[in-house]
Amino acid sequence: MASGRDYLGNYRYVRLIRAGATCQVWEVAKDNDARRVALKVLQPEHLNDKEQVQHLRHEYNVGRSMHHTNVVEIYDCAVDRNIPYLVLELINGKNLKLMLRNGVESLVPHMLKIIEQSAEGLQHFHEQGWVHRDVKPDNFLVTEDWNVKLIDFAIATRPMSGLSKLFNRGGGKAVGTRSYMSPEQIRNEGLDVRADLYSFGCTLFELVTGKLPFTGITSDDLLGKHMRTPPPALTTLNSSVTTEFNALVMSLMAKNKEDRPKSMEEFLKLFRKIRIYKAKKLN
Repeated sequence: MASGRDYLGNYRYVRLIRAGATCQVWEVAKDNDARRVALKVLQPEHLNDKEQVQHLRHEYNVGRSMHHTNVVEIYDCAVDRNIPYLVLELINGKNLKLMLRNGVESLVPHMLKIIEQSAEGLQHFHEQGWVHRDVKPDNFLVTEDWNVKLIDFAIATRPMSGLSKLFNRGGGKAVGTRSYMSPEQIRNEGLDVRADLYSFGCTLFELVTGKLPFTGITSDDLLGKHMRTPPPALTTLNSSVTTEFNALVMSLMAKNKEDRPKSMEEFLKLFRKIRIYKAKKLN
């Protein structure tokens, strides 16, 4: 077995792809294997953080059942020199949050494909029995040929059912990203896939307007708006958007989950019947 600082397990570090608050993602090579893969490892200061280690293992347990062109493949979870790591499909591309820095106009020619593939990836994720809980532009990677991959399953949970559904309790602490969290997620209720649909609505809002649906002076102010304030119409921020697409996104962001589409499958059926933009050349 190879060892040393240039290796983790049998994998040789090639380049650092990105570094976040808790994790690093590396492109790596395996000896006598031409295929490159990605390695996700905890930042050194988090190696003894039991919660972060558990998130890494949980992501593997969630992702190993996913086999879809629009969901990142997760191959293995292992430990070397007390360093836990995930082995994932290597995706050469950027996440949608980074791509938005070039302006919403840069996404317009590809928006139909982006939305459809993002929804199909989420539909598969839900069909495997999981709620993602962190749907946002950052967690959709786009390849150079504009194919979309759903990533980051660290806080995914099973949909509420049985007694948890009856008593409407989620248990534990509310988790997610504040700018995209559904009202029921903020209230820490038991969730079903419609929580992800709300977050997907916030994501679509940002993709076509370049703005978040809600901002706040404080965290509580922001979360309060998610629970009580209607989002502004897309059409007031981007006049190219059709009223039909605006209505669909608003339905995703309904405060009451009963008023949202029931599933990503239902969303896709509705989405495929309408246009995103008024100008034909933009669809």
